[in-house]
Amino acid sequence: MRVVYRVVAGGAAVVVVGAAAAVVLLSGDKSAPRAEAADIADVRPTPASTVGQTMDPTVDPTADPAMGALAATAGPDGTASPTTSAPPSPTPAETRSPSGGLSAMDAALSDPRVPALSASIHKLRRLPGRPTATRGLVKDQRSGVAFPRFAKAWKVARGRPFASRQMLPAIRGSEFRGMLVSCPVPIPVQESLRDTAFLTARWTLNHQPSGATISWSASQPLKVGKRDGWLLGYRVNYTIKGKKRTSMAAVALVDIPGRKPALVFISVPDSQKKYWKDVYKVMSSIHVLQKKD
Repeated sequence: MRVVYRVVAGGAAVVVVGAAAAVVLLSGDKSAPRAEAADIADVRPTPASTVGQTMDPTVDPTADPAMGALAATAGPDGTASPTTSAPPSPTPAETRSPSGGLSAMDAALSDPRVPALSASIHKLRRLPGRPTATRGLVKDQRSGVAFPRFAKAWKVARGRPFASRQMLPAIRGSEFRGMLVSCPVPIPVQESLRDTAFLTARWTLNHQPSGATISWSASQPLKVGKRDGWLLGYRVNYTIKGKKRTSMAAVALVDIPGRKPALVFISVPDSQKKYWKDVYKVMSSIHVLQKKD
């Protein structure tokens, strides 16, 4: 009997030890997933950063703290008080290309030469005095728009690479002079005409002196007949032979069904500032060509 009791006691001890080991193993298995879940819960996605926006010193930065500057000074740059609002330009995080690289809007918003547009609407103002006389219209069939053909100092020139071109006389000592051109927009078309106009204004710096920067003076929607459009007015600031100079410029985009938007662009340097009044004349006289035109 003693032998039997010893065998039974030994078997019971083995069962107790096995049960304790099982408890330990099961406890260890449950703890690992809890630790991983805690680690994952502590991870927070980093918010996308926004591009810094250049502020014009003439604008009260407290008036629109979330937006870039839109120059609001009166005078020869042709600004006016804001009348309504438009959506702000997207941040780079919202404009990634499908491949994950930088989009055209990313590059523009990151360009220190071009401040972001404000959400406010500022209309292009007419300057005092009479603009240059006109004689008929330039009918740009390639772009689908027409606008004034100036007389006197403005001369029709070879269009290429544009669809049409008018030029002011050459300036001694400078390769830059007044120009008025049109063509289908030469940059990637965005979802809104406003954003496409923003990219187009940046593109026009290719036709300005090296190092030129932009200061906005107007941003407004257009209605050209039954077609939508967008207008941007701006100063172009640059230095030539150590002297600070300025050009007055404007771009207008017009939606043309079945084509890229039409672009009308005018730029006049301060050495020919008596023609600055022609900027408003052009921008206020654009119309869409009809089939009979």
